[in-house]
Formats: sequence, C-alpha cells, structure tokens
Amino acid sequence: MRTVNIHEAKTHLSRLIDAAMKGESFIIAKAGRPIVRVSPITAPEEQQQRRLGFLAGKIRVPEDFDRMGQDDIVSLFNGPA
Repeated sequence: MRTVNIHEAKTHLSRLIDAAMKGESFIIAKAGRPIVRVSPITAPEEQQQRRLGFLAGKIRVPEDFDRMGQDDIVSLFNGPA
C-alpha cells in the first residue's frame, strides 16, 4: 500500500482521490508515521477481507498436535510423575 506524506497529499489530492476511486488505497503519514488510511467507500472493510487458505501446503499440523507436551502439562499440575 502506498504511503504519502501530508504535504504530498495536499498537493496531489485530486490525483490521489482518483486513484482511490479506482481501488488503490493509500496511507497518509505525518513525519513518517502513518496516521490515516484512505480507501474507496466501495472497498470491503479490513475485517471483511478473508484470507482463507493463504498458507495451504506451507505448514503441516502433526497428528499428535493435541497431545504435544501432555506429560509436561500434567506434571505441572500434579507434580513429577
């Protein structure tokens, strides 16, 4: 996502709005620190954007995932076995 400083945003506001209307969101920063995000009203809210499956094939959950560290956890509650 593009970041512009306040001065650039004021200078090129019309151009930035046109880009936002085409779906290109951008961030306005003050002294290099992001302060606002500008996006078209038609863009989905950030919490609405779903990223299901973006790690498909990149991670593997072991078969014993729900039992990993079970002995350690039991000993923490009950003392050494």
